[in-house]
Amino acid sequence: MHVDVVKRGYSRQAASDGWSMQDFGASFGLAFQLIASGDDALSEIVALSLRVSLTAVAIACVLGLPLGAMLGVVRFRGRSAVVILLNSLMGLPPVVVGLLIYLALSHAGPLGPLGLLYTPTAMMIAQAVLVTPILAALTRQVVEDLHREYDEQLRSLGVGRLETVWTLLWDARYSLLTVALAGFGRAIAEVGAVIIVGGNINHVTRVMTTAIALETSKGDLALALALGIILVSLAIAVNAAVMVLGGTSGRMSHA
Repeated sequence: MHVDVVKRGYSRQAASDGWSMQDFGASFGLAFQLIASGDDALSEIVALSLRVSLTAVAIACVLGLPLGAMLGVVRFRGRSAVVILLNSLMGLPPVVVGLLIYLALSHAGPLGPLGLLYTPTAMMIAQAVLVTPILAALTRQVVEDLHREYDEQLRSLGVGRLETVWTLLWDARYSLLTVALAGFGRAIAEVGAVIIVGGNINHVTRVMTTAIALETSKGDLALALALGIILVSLAIAVNAAVMVLGGTSGRMSHA
């Protein structure tokens, strides 16, 4: 009995007859069956989700970590305003970000000739734009705290500003890894921006969050639940890693 055939047939019947507790129980059972069997559609969606989010977080780390570290070390006129702006950008509405990137990548937009709209690259850009302010703001706080502790020592050694930034980034590497994991958790759960710039195209830009929204609207709870179980499992794994690394960084700082 092929899992996909049963899944589609069951979805149509449940959608037409209305859901009951037995239907929900059967959907959960089928969801676990889809995960255990390594369903092709499920695996494809999960793999694309991980590729998009990991790439977006990598881009955000390259941009956000040095920016946050510079703000944590360098003092200049207007710095407070920049920090307030950066903290405000942590709460950027995803749909607004998606709309702005859509306008930039559309045929009439400045980046239209690149043909990036409705591609995984557009989704990576959207997630990177959302995650970068979060990483930068958290990095600024971590590095600023370290800078207060080591400022006199670094100045006595004649360490310049740029060297100070890289030294503190390295010293805070465990804490910053937890920051990056927090960014990944934010990226992998994103739906509003990615559905606008990606279009939720099957076999092209369909990721876990957009697939859950689509399959739920179609009445295909089995696939939606399977994806939801994987997404929640990833969230738990990320939070567990953050706690472990947080404990490690704390022990290292007191060593």
